[in-house]
Amino acid sequence: MAMHSEGRQSDTGSRAPGLTDEEEEESSQVYISVLVHHGKVGLSFYDSRDYILHYMPDTVDDHDLQLLDRVLKEVCPSVFITSAKQERSMAQFTKALSTNSDYKPEIVLYPSAEFGLEVSRQRLLSAHLPFLPSSITEKERIPYLSSCLPFDCTLMLRSVGALLKCLDRRRVGVELEDSSVGVPILQFQIYTLKDVVHVDKDTYSVLQIFKSEPHPSVYKLQSGEKEGLSLYGILNRCRCKFGSRLLRQWFLRPTRDLSVLSRRQEVVRFFTSPRNSDTVSTLQGCLRNIRSIPTLLHRMSLSHTKVSDWQCLYKTVYSAVCIRDTIRSLPQTIQLFQEISEGFTEDLYYIASLISKVVDFEASLAENRFTIKPNVDPAIDEKKRRMMGLSDFLTDVARKELENLDPRIRSCCVIYIPLIGFLLSVPRLPWMIEKEDFEFEGLDFMFLSEERLHYRSERTKELDDMLGDLHCDIRDMEMAVMTQLQAAALQRSGCLYAVLRLCAELDCLMALARASQEHGYCSPKMTPHGRLSLTQARHPLLELCSPVFVPNPLLSSEAEGKVKVLTGPNSSGKSIYLKQVGLIVFMALIGSDVPAKEAEIGLIDSIFTRMQSRESVSVGLSTFMIDLNQMAHCLNNSSGNSLVLIDEFGKGTNTVDGLSLLASCLSHWLKKAPAQCPHVLLATNFHSLLQLGLLPRSSLLSLLTLETAVDGDELVFLYQLREGVCQSSFAANIATLAGLPRAVVQRGVEVSELYRAGKTIKRVDQLSTEEQTNRCLKVVERFLSLELDDPSLDLQLYMKEELLPSVGELL
Repeated sequence: MAMHSEGRQSDTGSRAPGLTDEEEEESSQVYISVLVHHGKVGLSFYDSRDYILHYMPDTVDDHDLQLLDRVLKEVCPSVFITSAKQERSMAQFTKALSTNSDYKPEIVLYPSAEFGLEVSRQRLLSAHLPFLPSSITEKERIPYLSSCLPFDCTLMLRSVGALLKCLDRRRVGVELEDSSVGVPILQFQIYTLKDVVHVDKDTYSVLQIFKSEPHPSVYKLQSGEKEGLSLYGILNRCRCKFGSRLLRQWFLRPTRDLSVLSRRQEVVRFFTSPRNSDTVSTLQGCLRNIRSIPTLLHRMSLSHTKVSDWQCLYKTVYSAVCIRDTIRSLPQTIQLFQEISEGFTEDLYYIASLISKVVDFEASLAENRFTIKPNVDPAIDEKKRRMMGLSDFLTDVARKELENLDPRIRSCCVIYIPLIGFLLSVPRLPWMIEKEDFEFEGLDFMFLSEERLHYRSERTKELDDMLGDLHCDIRDMEMAVMTQLQAAALQRSGCLYAVLRLCAELDCLMALARASQEHGYCSPKMTPHGRLSLTQARHPLLELCSPVFVPNPLLSSEAEGKVKVLTGPNSSGKSIYLKQVGLIVFMALIGSDVPAKEAEIGLIDSIFTRMQSRESVSVGLSTFMIDLNQMAHCLNNSSGNSLVLIDEFGKGTNTVDGLSLLASCLSHWLKKAPAQCPHVLLATNFHSLLQLGLLPRSSLLSLLTLETAVDGDELVFLYQLREGVCQSSFAANIATLAGLPRAVVQRGVEVSELYRAGKTIKRVDQLSTEEQTNRCLKVVERFLSLELDDPSLDLQLYMKEELLPSVGELL
């Protein structure tokens, strides 16, 4: 199999005219482009059979790239394109792919510059896209394409750029055409792994599944983050880091695989039983001691093992043995318990007992190096005994050496320095100034340190020959023992990886069980058909913040209607209801219990939302344009098993246009066959949508509202769902609750009533005709009542001060 930098082949991907269906199937090729960066995978692929470019949004993957491996097994590409500049995990994956005996795609490595973001964007804009409207201009391409591709998924977008480069080089499907004809892309289509539920970034954000906040510690304000109030935050009760990481992967890849969900649910049900609380405490106490096994084994393979690593490995293996022994006393009919009982082999006990017998942790910590226990190696024990008795022996040697020294030297000692040997040490006296003063007969001067002179004598040389470098010998011999211990642990490391995988799953499921117990969740019934039924459902986040929460039901199916239009005044709870449905369905698809009295969840294949308006400077789109993109994504990609949540769509433009677009979108779904219509929950304040009869008659449509009550001028929210339509928006009541001045609210009500009645709305800054006439009559009467013959009357002064100001007011 060839691995090369560009891989130009004139006939690769060609399809000759006149082929039969079978020959065409064989000649079609799939080109896949992959980019991995910081634990995320972005990819796209092109099928030469149908000219469709498929893309997968940036997705978190593990170190072994198991997600990418699943994609390749499903897609089976003939050409695998990636960057020559790779992370370690991707380099290992590519190497393994090139040596795979069962499946060997052609691997093409492009320079990293070919995966540049701006380069990829330009290639996309200049690509041959026959599905674009003929009237579209160059400036309008980006807004249009942003509804087809998520431009904020940078890894995916960069992979598209490299894919287009390869398709253009090889002229896939257009080999016989003129060079000006580009490779056609008839459609962009999102790709989701089989049994993996598609949830986009906007949905994760609006449902508050994750929420990062700055860390409260002053030492972590710049770089540290913590999980805020989010679904992941309240469900993550894991005791070890890799358990938290696995739970995050479950959140990022919810599944519709019934066997996987059933496996998780049976463990959660077992641990939510109160009689198993002691078992949960025991297992969680053991899980705290499970450390990052791959990191430990990697250091061992490089012989960089520290004392703390041996401690961590011993605690990990010992705790794994305790977990196994505890699990073996539990029902083995539960699949996970059976796998732990069988997968945690006797190799664990062997490694734990070996470390316990060999490593002296107390001495190792004191000396900050690997130290073995007594009775492990007789040769090491002998050398250590000689080291232990060395102090008294050297004192006797020093006493004899002092007898042969200059009488002016009153004291000396014999010391041992590793790598140098035994030396005679004497204090530096005041008369020892020049180097010549350091020389004595029979002594070889070595060095001066801390006002002490160090010499080598005949006696110290004899000690070197007799005792040797004891310290280094002991250290070297203990390092040899450590190497043997490392080899024994690495040889049986297969069981350690099973420990990591199964302990992570056990930790996640116990965390979900604990959250279920604390918050009063129920175990949902998962069914293969597309029916959603919730009884007394609650919002898992809001119920923690509100002292009283009113639960509400949901029933969505082909028989009971799949399109729910929810009306009601602002602040009545419409958005909360939509979000709680989305969160409950999401929780069921990761294997968690859900906040409801009873729940039946059909296997949803995707969750779409159009709820949160946002702006994007990078794409250059307005808020309303992004809203339209989100709606287009819902319309183009939803299936009969999708859940679509829409809140206040159409309010970003004028009322008539927004209402028309909303009615058109709903009509699009209502005209579909029942099996092809997704579960749609729509909250709106466009009451005209129903009052004017803009929607077609359909058994799929059901109208819901949230109850309110008016007590005098006060509006009371009951938050109770019922069938029907809200007849009023109660805008004036809500405005009063919000604190608007009463005069402002009254004027608003007056204008609204005149507008609804089709009457002329009078301006408050001008007098009415009737009022102006009355004022004029009053001025005329005042003028006619003047006694012009009165000598005290100053007519000019009266006109200036009295009459003219009144006339001026009229003008």
